[in-house]
Amino acid sequence: MVCPGSRSAPLALAFLRDGRFTCYTASDERSAAFIALGVAQQTRRPVVLVCTSGSAAYNFAPAIAEAYFQHVPLVVITADRPREWIDQLDGQAIFQPNLFGSHVKRYAELPHDFGHEDSSWFANRVINELVNLAVSFPQGPVHLNAPFREPLYPGTGENQGQKTKLDPRVIESVLTSRVLNESDWSTILKTINQSKKILMVPGQAFHQPGMISCLADFLAEHRWPIAGDILSNLHGLPSLCRRADTFLGQLPEKLKASLQPDLLITFGQSLIAKNLKLFLRQFGPKTHWHIQPGGQVADTYKHLTRVLPVEPLYFFSELHRRKPETQVTHRAYADEWQQHEVIAANSVEEFFSNQAQGEFALVHSAFRALPERCNLHLANSMSVRYANHIGLSDSQKGVRVYSNRGTSGIDGCTSTAVGHALSSPLHSILLTGDQAFFYDRNAFWHNYPLPNLSVIVLNNHGGIIFNLIDGPSRLPEAEEYFVTRQSLRAKALADELGFAYSDGQNPNWREFFQAGSNARIHEIETSQSMTKSVFELFKKQIKKSYET
Repeated sequence: MVCPGSRSAPLALAFLRDGRFTCYTASDERSAAFIALGVAQQTRRPVVLVCTSGSAAYNFAPAIAEAYFQHVPLVVITADRPREWIDQLDGQAIFQPNLFGSHVKRYAELPHDFGHEDSSWFANRVINELVNLAVSFPQGPVHLNAPFREPLYPGTGENQGQKTKLDPRVIESVLTSRVLNESDWSTILKTINQSKKILMVPGQAFHQPGMISCLADFLAEHRWPIAGDILSNLHGLPSLCRRADTFLGQLPEKLKASLQPDLLITFGQSLIAKNLKLFLRQFGPKTHWHIQPGGQVADTYKHLTRVLPVEPLYFFSELHRRKPETQVTHRAYADEWQQHEVIAANSVEEFFSNQAQGEFALVHSAFRALPERCNLHLANSMSVRYANHIGLSDSQKGVRVYSNRGTSGIDGCTSTAVGHALSSPLHSILLTGDQAFFYDRNAFWHNYPLPNLSVIVLNNHGGIIFNLIDGPSRLPEAEEYFVTRQSLRAKALADELGFAYSDGQNPNWREFFQAGSNARIHEIETSQSMTKSVFELFKKQIKKSYET
């Protein structure tokens, strides 16, 4: 992804004329960085970001932070002025060394001059090191600063417009997989065989068909409950408790206590499900294992006792092969979780059978009509929460779910979805709220058609989440300083961009999810009061199902 600029001209021309790179350009560096993030999420390969010197580089920061916490590989190259001209009242000059601080895995700088042969050797070596580090576990962004002296453009007769193809030395890094020794497995099996209540909780992860197949085989024999939200991408598992956040938020304390695990096994990254997170902190296990091949491990639930530094796929495959004991208590515990899952699922469907209006109902109908295979990108705040309460069924295993839940910001949700649309033949569908959508309108400020992108905008003219969560909703300042009402409509932007546009409660989803000549937007306008009352009715419906 190459952003326009003068100081970065040597970098831009090098990539554009090489012939081995697919290059895109976007004028807004913040949007460009999130588009690159979406491409990297989709392709699972490192994406290069290039910009000019000065404040342009700072605009990469939000996407770089998201990439760091979501373990997405980006190679960020910022052009710079020579060091002696920094802080000398020269244009587009700021302090760029270590600009992104702890949000990159490593920072390095190219030499100012290449008069000595060691400079070229150093540049080749450090670039190799950065790329290898970006793709090593945990994957993440790296930063290379490149100071350039003028002239920045080829002179007359100096290969202007001609392709260049260098053959740099490549230093390969072999990525190895760790395994557990027999002593480790002996301890693992002993603990499992002594545990009466074993709970598995997967966090955010990219779509892995092999993982779904492995867990399906394992759970068919061992019947442990597995509670995961929509971002685990394990909705293809028939036995997944996908509505734990829904029922744990309304479950009486006595019933919650009966679900307390002896052994908790977690893998993946963060959860959307706040109620599940709070449950695991309040009713913590005696033993908590987290499976992660490397890197820093978070003690999210305050009960971590053992880190297993391997891939989850290896762990469950090998555990299945070693055949741990299956106890009667395991099945009874799984049945208890499934009972609550069934009650919640039935209550959710009953609610939407009686509630046909509003943005929540629109999301429900859209999810039931999703294409068999597609990318589903969920913006933050209420969009991702609606999606998690509604859920995807095991028959929708071809839907791949993405969301920027590394830092959970709204600033680049649309741009990230654009990155998916640019890099995947699958249809990309973005569910977003009005605040996130209008905040990131520069996601479309580029020259590339997006025939395989559909955007659903939930426009209640403000940040409704601040009217729902405890705290800001009770403040007299909430309306202006937290909810922050706005009067924009997506139709004006669609008209400006030449996108297809529709609105209302009852769209033809099959037609909307088909590719066209460019992107399409469906907008539903609702009031803050209606949206709030519908969601409160939903929670009452779930609670009522346990009272009766």
